[in-house]
Amino acid sequence: MVESPASRKSLPLGRLVLIAAVVAAGAIGFAYTAGWLSPHRLTPKKLVAGLAPPGGPAPGHRRNHAKGICFTGTFEANGDGSALSKARVFERGRYPVVGRFNLATADPNAKDAMVRVRGLGIRITTPGGQEWRSAMIDAPVFPVSTPKDFYELLTASGSKDPNAMKNFIGAHPGFLAFAGWAKSAPWTSSYAEERYNSLDSFLFVDEAGAKHAIRWSLMPSALPVPISPDDLAKRGPDYLEQEITQRVAGSAQRWDLVITVANPGDPTADPNKAWPADRRTVNVGTLIVEQIEPERDGPCRDINFDPAVLPEGITTSDDPFPAARSAAYSRSYNSRTAEEAAYPRTETGAKQ
Repeated sequence: MVESPASRKSLPLGRLVLIAAVVAAGAIGFAYTAGWLSPHRLTPKKLVAGLAPPGGPAPGHRRNHAKGICFTGTFEANGDGSALSKARVFERGRYPVVGRFNLATADPNAKDAMVRVRGLGIRITTPGGQEWRSAMIDAPVFPVSTPKDFYELLTASGSKDPNAMKNFIGAHPGFLAFAGWAKSAPWTSSYAEERYNSLDSFLFVDEAGAKHAIRWSLMPSALPVPISPDDLAKRGPDYLEQEITQRVAGSAQRWDLVITVANPGDPTADPNKAWPADRRTVNVGTLIVEQIEPERDGPCRDINFDPAVLPEGITTSDDPFPAARSAAYSRSYNSRTAEEAAYPRTETGAKQ
């Protein structure tokens, strides 16, 4: 068929219209993601801004869990996890780890005894370049059920209205489970004595393609020694970092990585809901912390412990938090790296 002059002229116009439509659709999607078309929609910008203390964020630092210290070590997989997931990280062997002990505060200079929640972030790498990143805390449940609820908690806790938290709890009674833990659970005097929990649910995918809803915990080998917040305060504002540095210098510290497998019907979309204690568990290996390094020049400083960075064989579930955390972590990372001059490395510090 011979193309007419008219059709030759109309073809570029048609392509331009198609290109314009694609660009417009992309722009609308980007605007929606940024919240420009829906001012009441929760966005990463709003969520991260909600974490800031009254005086604003600490330039150059993470917007939450700002106080922390780096470590390096090894994950020793025992092979038992391979029945649940085809991820290389569960094949028997040793895999390098970079991690970070931290406190759940936006203040990098916070006193240890003033922060109830402690955290641990890890990045495990395997041959072939795949990574498993995770950010865990010592609480047994998350304070709320959804990212929107979390933003409302941040808003209420920062409000000058004396009834703000009372009204929040009235609308979110699930918060009482977390509050009960925060009020009654014993404090410890070491990061090494804490159990750290994923709280979020993920899916393990095995070699046959079957999916298993799971959560995980790092169970310490060190026995917890309770301490009151007042006694912890007497040991100094940065005692936890000093203690873990000395402890690991004396001997490597270990945690068993224990996977909890959900039963049908267990809530996977709500980290505020604990699973029953009788659920099946599998010990898949041991995290060994071998060396502690100050964060300023340490290997964890520039790592974003994004829980959505997962190897083949692990994927997200219907839990909304990993995606929300990933977006918020990205914004926090971009902000703090742009402010690097406010948190400079020492002259001898090398970029990782």
